[in-house]
Amino acid sequence: MFREYLKAEDKAVLLYGITPPKLETAQDKLPEIAAKTLARIQDKGLDALVVYDVQDESARTTEERPFPFTGALDPFYFAENYLQDLNIPKIIYRPAGKFTVDELEQWLDRLNSFDYYPIFVGIPAPDFKPKTSLKEAYSLWQKHAETSVIGAITIPERHAELKDEQHRMLSKMDDGVSYFISQCVFNVDYAKAMLFDLSDICAQKQQPLPTVIFTLTTCGSAKVLNFMEWLGIHVPLNVKNEFLAAENILEKSIEHCLWVADELIDFCKSRKIPFGFNIESVAIRKDEIEASIYVLDQVREKLTKAGLR
Repeated sequence: MFREYLKAEDKAVLLYGITPPKLETAQDKLPEIAAKTLARIQDKGLDALVVYDVQDESARTTEERPFPFTGALDPFYFAENYLQDLNIPKIIYRPAGKFTVDELEQWLDRLNSFDYYPIFVGIPAPDFKPKTSLKEAYSLWQKHAETSVIGAITIPERHAELKDEQHRMLSKMDDGVSYFISQCVFNVDYAKAMLFDLSDICAQKQQPLPTVIFTLTTCGSAKVLNFMEWLGIHVPLNVKNEFLAAENILEKSIEHCLWVADELIDFCKSRKIPFGFNIESVAIRKDEIEASIYVLDQVREKLTKAGLR
C-alpha cells in the first residue's frame, strides 16, 4: 500500500500528476480522455496518481495571466467516475478553505472508502476568506490516521525568499503530514537549500525526516515558460536563456528535468533523505504529454539503477 511504501527507507516514490478535464468538456468525451490517460500510465510502475485541483490564482498578482483561466472538473469526481480502472492509489488535491467543516468531513469519509489520499492546499489569493483553515482540515483528517496518510505541498522558492520552509513543514508534520510534494523544480539549488535546512532542524529535534517528492515538468514553448514564472516557479536566468535560445525548447527542458533528477537523487541518497519524484503532465499538446511519459520512464530507470526501485 502507498502509506507503507512511503515509510520504506530504501525506496524512492514515483508519482504522475494530472489535471482533470476542463469543465466545458462534453460529458461523452470524458471516458475517452480517461482511457487515453490510463493507456499511457497503466504499466509504468507508479506508486500513485496525483490529481490536481485547478484554482484561479489571478488575484494573487497584478501581472496578467499568460493563459486565460479555465475551470476543471473536481479531481475526486473525475477519479471516482472515470479513473476507477487504474488500479493504483490516487492522491487528491483539495483547497480546504473553499469548503465548510461538514463538507470536508463528508469528503474525507468518502475518500477513505477508496485507496485515495488527500492533500489540502491553501487559498487561491491572500484576500480569500477561508471557510475552513488548514489546521482545522488536518484535525478532521486525524480520525482516519490509522488507515490513511496525508501529504502537503512545499515550495522551495518560498524558502529561498523567507528561509522558513523547514518550520512550515515541521508544523504540518505535527498535524500528521508525513510527505510533501514540491512545486515544479527548475532551480535545483533552491531545492537543495530547503532540504539542507529541513535535515538540519530534524536532526536537532531528533525527528525523522518526511518524504519529499519533487515535481518535474517539461516546458514546450516560450509562452509556457512565461506561465510557469507567473505561477511563481523560479527558472534560473541561465536556464531560461538556454531554453529560449534552443531550437527545440521541449527537448531542452527534458534534458534539464533529467539533470535535476540526477542532482536530487545524488543529494538525497548521500544524505539518507527519503524522497521521490512526481512527473507532472498538465499540458494538452500531444508532444508535451509524450515528453512527460519519456521523463517518467527515464526517471524510473535512474531510480532503478540507484537501487531505489
